[in-house]
Amino acid sequence: MINLSKSGTRMPVQAPEDRIHNINEVAEGFTEEMAVREALRCLQCREHPCMTEGCPVSNHIPDFIRKITEGEYEEAYQILTETTVLPAVCGRVCPKYLQCEGNCVRGEKGRSVAIGSLERFVADLHRKRVLAGEIEEKTAACSAEETGSEGTAASGKTTDGAAAKKVAVIGSGPAGLACAKDLSGAGYDVTVFTRESTPGGVLAYGIPVFRLPEEVLRFEVDGLSAAGVKIETEKELGKDITIDTLMGEMGFSAVFIGNGAGRSMGLGIPGTDLSGVISAADFLDGLNAAGEDKEKLDSVLPGAKTIAIIGGGNVAMDACRFAVRIPGAEKVSVVYRRSVKEMPADPAELAEAMEEGVEFIYLTAPLEVLGEGGKVTGLKCQKMELSEPDASGRRKPVPVEGSEFTLAVDAVVEAIGSSSDNDGLDGVAVSDRGYIIVDADTLATGRAGVFAGGDTVTGPKTVIAAMGAGRRAAREIDAYLKK
Repeated sequence: MINLSKSGTRMPVQAPEDRIHNINEVAEGFTEEMAVREALRCLQCREHPCMTEGCPVSNHIPDFIRKITEGEYEEAYQILTETTVLPAVCGRVCPKYLQCEGNCVRGEKGRSVAIGSLERFVADLHRKRVLAGEIEEKTAACSAEETGSEGTAASGKTTDGAAAKKVAVIGSGPAGLACAKDLSGAGYDVTVFTRESTPGGVLAYGIPVFRLPEEVLRFEVDGLSAAGVKIETEKELGKDITIDTLMGEMGFSAVFIGNGAGRSMGLGIPGTDLSGVISAADFLDGLNAAGEDKEKLDSVLPGAKTIAIIGGGNVAMDACRFAVRIPGAEKVSVVYRRSVKEMPADPAELAEAMEEGVEFIYLTAPLEVLGEGGKVTGLKCQKMELSEPDASGRRKPVPVEGSEFTLAVDAVVEAIGSSSDNDGLDGVAVSDRGYIIVDADTLATGRAGVFAGGDTVTGPKTVIAAMGAGRRAAREIDAYLKK
């Protein structure tokens, strides 16, 4: 008899002492027995807040979970793909504790249903069966019905024989991929332009492979290509393409900009020009590209033995956890100016970083990167204390007089946030921080036919939030073009 305990089913993971010596995926995934046992914990409640309040794309969570309990795993996968482009990705990297699982009724008196782990299970099983030749990948998108469009044939024409209108999507991250998928399904001729050599945006270069393996992302991106979405790599906006050329000589009727927020924000303190200081984006990109090549891993921060990560968000967690896997790294510390209670990082990621031996130095702010001979030798810091809560309830860090001290480090990773890189927008207005300004209701910019969404508008948020913005933009673009 299956035990439906309040504690739920926990996904098996690599032991900390093993995983710090490899870049294999830490979480090992549910077995079929585990998935069914966990799915049976779902109460199938009438209001399903996990879906209506917790999921930005309104995944049909109770429906796909019910199919798991019935052993209908492929049907569960198809239910998910009605609303999400990247189920295997979201099942791994979404902050589920804030979203679906955070709104699960089960969580009121015990452990929430492991919705993300179940999503990952059905997506991974689907991928394995496709690659094994047991089933064929279904490439028909569901969104044609949602938008009311007629759909398109493989010839690039609508079902009435007319040529499909062309839409350009700038950026191949979650916002761009979601928008492209829905527009393609609605009958448009869609081309995604990305400045990187590998599609995926932040999913490809900003998330460690031990959290999101390359083959998982590649399969989901390849599925879009098979469905008719064209992807052009190494095409940078403002350099290789412009809004003017896209909507002029290239003949695109509309443009969606979803190029994320990939420009790192610096610490703004002396010494950041020293060798050994690197942005978290460049750090993670370099390590992901290195794979398991130890020489390439070491070349990202040559000779680094003591590494300080500045920041307290999920990017800082990714950076510190990857840092402990660098050959030769002896000590990795996270420096954060508030306490652990204010740390915005996913608690599960924080716990795993602690298991892996990362040191956390709280209530501490960096003042200066110290160096000798052009290389980092230390980090001058100051202790902080938290003020009384302000009107918003937030407690600000306040310097403690006379509390300066020096950390002996030979590398510093800046992980304090990022802004959008929006040069060459041809008349599209941006804010002082570089974020694109759009109409709150339609995601339309001030230029006719140009829309934007995701991190390039809101600043860094979650994968699923960006995906939701991409899907919303697709509906608005469809409505605009029908006029």
